[in-house]
Order: sequence, then C-alpha cells, then structure tokens
Amino acid sequence: MLSRAMIALSNVSKHFGRQALLTSASCQLDPGDKVGLVGPNGSGKSTMFRLIVGEEQPDAGEVTVPRHLSVGYFRQDAAEATDRTVLDEAITGSGRLGALHAEVGALEEAMADPEQAERMDEILERFGEIQGEYAQLGGYELESTAHEVLNGLGFRPEQIAGPFAALSGGWRMRVSIAQVLIGKPDVLLLDEPTNHLDIESILWLEKFLQASDATLLMTCHDRDFMNRVVGRIVEIDAGELVQYSGNYDFYDRERLVRAQQQDAAFSRQQAMLKKEERFIERFDKHAAKAAQVQSRVKKLEKIEKLEPPKKRVLVPFRVGTPPRSGNDVATLTGVHKSYGDHTVYDGLDLEVKRGERWCVMGANGAGKSTLLKLLARVIEADSGAVRLGASLKMGYFAQSALEVLDPALTVWEQIDGAFPTATTPSKRNLLGCFDFPGDEIEKPIRVLSGGERSRLVLAQMLFDPPNFLVLDEPTNHLDLATKEMLVETLSKFEGTMIFVSHDRTFLRGLANRVLDLSNGDARVYPGDYAEWVERTGQEAPGVHA
Repeated sequence: MLSRAMIALSNVSKHFGRQALLTSASCQLDPGDKVGLVGPNGSGKSTMFRLIVGEEQPDAGEVTVPRHLSVGYFRQDAAEATDRTVLDEAITGSGRLGALHAEVGALEEAMADPEQAERMDEILERFGEIQGEYAQLGGYELESTAHEVLNGLGFRPEQIAGPFAALSGGWRMRVSIAQVLIGKPDVLLLDEPTNHLDIESILWLEKFLQASDATLLMTCHDRDFMNRVVGRIVEIDAGELVQYSGNYDFYDRERLVRAQQQDAAFSRQQAMLKKEERFIERFDKHAAKAAQVQSRVKKLEKIEKLEPPKKRVLVPFRVGTPPRSGNDVATLTGVHKSYGDHTVYDGLDLEVKRGERWCVMGANGAGKSTLLKLLARVIEADSGAVRLGASLKMGYFAQSALEVLDPALTVWEQIDGAFPTATTPSKRNLLGCFDFPGDEIEKPIRVLSGGERSRLVLAQMLFDPPNFLVLDEPTNHLDLATKEMLVETLSKFEGTMIFVSHDRTFLRGLANRVLDLSNGDARVYPGDYAEWVERTGQEAPGVHA
C-alpha cells in the first residue's frame, strides 16, 4: 500500500522523436524526501516533472501518483498579465487553497446579500461543507502567509498591493513561485526556482524549504542551495535514473569515484577482449586448437559488453592577456540617481583600481544593476561624475547583451563573423570550452536556450578580452558545470572586474572587494567575499548566515 506522499516511476520509458530520454527508469519519492534532480540540458528533467503531473504520458512503464496527493509545480514560464493585484494573483493561483479562498469569499458576500435570502439554506450548506477543509488547510491565515512569502521573495509592500500586470517577466516568475509555496501542497516540484531570485530571496527560500514538511523534487543550478536543501540526488544519465544518498557535494565526489571504477572496468574488459581476439586470430586455422578457438568465440558472444564511460568535461578557456589599462579604472564622485520618486543614490563615491574584482551586494532596489549601467554608459547620473580611466576596453554583460546575437546565424557563423582573421582551431576550441562541441556549433541561434545564449555571448566577449569586465548576473541559466568552468576561467583573467551575482560559488571564487549598497550608502570591504561573510556573519546584506 502506498504511503501518503509517495510518487513512483516504474520501468518508465519516454522518447521524443528518436531521442530516448528515459529507458526503463525507476525511482520513488517518499514522504519528506528532499531530492535534487540533475542531468545535462536536454536529458529529460522537465519531462520527468511533466510525467509526474500528468502533462506527458510514458511510452512504457507506469507513473504512480496517489489521487489524494496535492502537487505544486513551479516551471520556467512567466504567467500572463491579469488585472489582479500581486497579492490576489498569488492567492488565486495557489491551487486548492486559493480556489477555496475565492469560494469562501463569494459565499460570505452572498450571506450578507439580502437579495440572496431565498438561497440562504443552500449557501449555508455549501459554506458548512467547505469551511472545515478551508480552516484545516490554513485558509484563515492565507493572506498573512501570502504576505510573508511575497516579502521573503523580495516584494516591497507597495508591489504586493500593486498591479500584477505592471511586473516584469522575472518578477512574475517570483509570483509563480509564491503561488506554489502558499498553497502548501504535499509535494513540491521546483524547476530552477533560484534563476530569477537575488541572493537575499535565495537564502529565504533555503530556510523555507528546509522547514517545510512537503516532499520536494527540484532542479537547481545553485550548488550551495542544493547542498543545504536536498538529502538525495537523482541523476538522469543516458536514460537511466541513478541515485546518490547525499547532497550535491556527495554526489559530485561519488560520481567521480563511480566513473573511475567504470573506466577501470571498461579498460580491463577491453584488454581481455583484445587478448581473446588475438588468440582466436592466431589459432583460427590450427586444427589442434579448433575446440579452444570455438570455446573462446562462444565465450565472447556471451559477454555483456561494457560501454565506455560517458564524460562531459568543460575545460576552462585560457583567456588572453588584455591590453593594460591605467591604474584608475573608474571613479564615481557625488553621484545622484533617482527613478521618479525613488532615490537610488544620494552622493555615491567609489574608486575602482586596476586588477580589483568587486562584487556588488545589496537588497532589491539598492541600485546594484544601476551602478553597472552607469559604468557601462547605458544610463547617465542625474548629477555628480562618473569617470572612466585611460586605455579602457570594456566588456559589459547583462540580459540585454544577448541582443548582440543574430538569430539568423548559427553558433559558428556568429563567432566566425565576429573574428574573421582568427584561426578555425582557436574558434573551435573557444566554442568547445563554452560547451558547443562538435555539431553543436551548427545550431541556429534562434533555437538556443537562455543558458546557451549566455554562454555564446560570454565566449565572444572573452575571445578578444576587454580589460574591464562589467557583469550583471552572468550565471543566470548556466548549469553547474558551465558555471564552475566560468569561475575557473575568470579567476585567471588579468583585467579588472565589477559584477552582480546571486551565485555564491561565483562570489567566493572571484571577488576580492565587496561593495555593500544597503541602507542608502556604499560600504566598502577591502577583503574577499568569504572574509566579508565571516566578518559580518551574513551571506547577503541583512541575511544572517
């Protein structure tokens, strides 16, 4: 008999065209499990979510989800605009609890309406039917819960009360996360929940999920987040579901051990096969050895051939030496900047020197991206001075930087056109380092995912390196392997950097200066991010570690 929160996949196979995503794959989620789902892009992670919620059906095998189980599913699709407030949108989309909330509200209005007097018995009967379930699910605390969740995900009070339609796509994604959390389902399916969050919201979500009783299955490209939240990893590996009983760090170590064992077993078998084949070839024509030859032929036919280990290795790109800049890279003096009535900076001063690597910290609205836009000359200060130093060659990455890509071109045509005099091997090496191996370079840009586009822009930027990198969330949508390759690549970069990132691997690996823009002023910490965390006891402004 299935327990209350068990989901089981039994010998499930699923194909898309000729590609086998799952092949006789099995696993189960037990009550209280917190599981990380990993695998390369296109391996079938989102398909597995859709199988669980019934949006896809397996080609073979069985997916078992008890009928009474409530499942909350967050996916990477921003909701369409509605005329509701952010609060109402979050509550309305919170599943069964949201539906009950709407019905209870309508019934309470009907009970207070004199014109509904003739239907009062019917209204009271229905109210009695649903009130118990509504109270049990936490309906009378629903608005308070919604405020708490939205606040934790970074919404200011005026945003919560404001129109949902006014939000950008990234903020609508946060509302979608809130809807799933507010509904308190038995099972949470979260597909990259940290992509559109800042570090403060990520830390809040960590604590929320750690405290939740819900069974959890999630994909995530944030190593720290996975380590703190999940206790088991399921990897989709060539159609199989391979399980690891630990967090992401355990999985990373254990996978290497298993790969080494598989490599050794494959090498031993190859050596044995070659030895047997040489014996067969040598004595094939010797009548005296005919029985032994036939015996060995039959033996080889029965042996189950091992597959060579599958390896996805991203080698860090060797960034060339950028041209030398002056010592004073950027100087901001008395900078004022406002958006309408919202003052972002009121007299900001900052000096960036050659070779420094600044991470910019601060809560939502503190002006992190605004600072980078000022440095990149995307916007101008209202007053004060922003001076850039001599001999600067800037590389600016933001989501708008993806617009430098021509959707009519292939990956190869984009890089080949940008660097027509560079050698073909050097350009292929560049693309291989950024995970465009072999025929992947022939992919049309118009079909690339967000992560693939980011990789391509970063590859183009670093092939002919600038001496001043200004990076606004460069790791958005990048998977863990690519992210760690990028950190290793940039750790050897000889220029100057200033960046905003919500990824702690990126922050720890690169920053040697911290700029905290919280509380309306700029506080400079001359050490690296790890020292800042140790010194302040917080991983983000106002959020204790």
